Amino acid sequence: MRRAPTAAITAVLVSLAVVAGSAAIAPAASAVVIDDTSFGLHVPNISTGGDPSVNYGAIRLWDSGVSWGLVQQTSKKYWWNGLDASIQRANAEGASILYVLGSTPKWAASNTKQGTYPNKGAASMPSSSKLWKDWVTSVVKRYGASIDAYQIWNEANLSTFWQGTPDQMADLTKQAYTIIRKYDPTAKVVAASSTVRLTSAFDKFFPAYLKGLKKRGWPVDVYSVHLYPDGTGTPATRASSIATVQAALAKAGAPAKPLWDTEINYGLAGPGSVPHVSIVGDDAAAWVSQTYLDDARLGVQRAYWYYWYAPTTLLGINMIAGSAPAIGYQTTYNWLVGGDVNCTTGAVNTCSINKAGVISTVAWASTGSGAFTVPAGATVQQTAAGVTTAVVAGTPVTIGSMPTWFGAAS
Repeated sequence: MRRAPTAAITAVLVSLAVVAGSAAIAPAASAVVIDDTSFGLHVPNISTGGDPSVNYGAIRLWDSGVSWGLVQQTSKKYWWNGLDASIQRANAEGASILYVLGSTPKWAASNTKQGTYPNKGAASMPSSSKLWKDWVTSVVKRYGASIDAYQIWNEANLSTFWQGTPDQMADLTKQAYTIIRKYDPTAKVVAASSTVRLTSAFDKFFPAYLKGLKKRGWPVDVYSVHLYPDGTGTPATRASSIATVQAALAKAGAPAKPLWDTEINYGLAGPGSVPHVSIVGDDAAAWVSQTYLDDARLGVQRAYWYYWYAPTTLLGINMIAGSAPAIGYQTTYNWLVGGDVNCTTGAVNTCSINKAGVISTVAWASTGSGAFTVPAGATVQQTAAGVTTAVVAGTPVTIGSMPTWFGAAS
């Protein structure tokens, strides 16, 4: 069962719907069906009781103390407790689990000087393919249907996490795919993720990795990237990165498969001397909301927010219970989940949401502001920050970066 929002979140949310007499409109052919797995989280302390106060349909197990090297401590010694607890908790929440299979344990590394996180040798190619295959087989056979998706590696375009070649990563992907298909045919195989904001690292790895996947018959079900913009970047910057990824996929002749953003936040320092930026208040609520709206608008099936945990100066947006970004997240979840969503791009972007014939609209500007007319039948508007006010249909309004929902109170 999915989590219900806490009272702190619920207090700022109102039950909103289009008037019952509104005409039902069939979703357009390009409409995207949004379910709760579109809203993913990282919960680093999930194994010890981490309990987000927002709804989420998917969780990515990374930075959770359950990497390969922490679970398989020697070739014959496994410490399953943390991963068992993480999966048990996530299953109890009804969340779809994405588990990251890499990185390499020190004892299995071909070069222990390659990488230090979460252990020495973590960025190294395993010293033999058998070690990798045995690890993947152990995980898949142990957990079966409890894990819905397996990601091959984290940020394989960065030397922090991978110092093998793109073709070697494609080989690991194919080996894992074959094993996962054998023991859990319905599980999704998610490609190794690549960041986009460091252009040189993306350009060096991503096209070559796609070439390797193509050579091996495209042994993935999902493409994945990390769409963190640079430290001063915005959701509009992220939208540009989505276009960059889609162009690379098209150039590679990649077959149509879902694209997931398996880590996202804003304000992280870098690349280079680009400073850290803290995003708080209404801006934080708006940026989180825009992130998930842009996914629907631009063709990203799922995004995993990084993360729900204690605040840190690493991240620009810290999402905790009752915070502005948590409200923006939950509000947008409530708008979208369960709807057929059809979006347009312009000076003011819009998403029309059809929930069993009940129609509403969300509007926002990626940059600046623009003119918008309150839709027919709407009597209230609600911002991503949870502020609800009365409106009159047909009234011209100005829309800025704060996503705003228009409908009619029930």
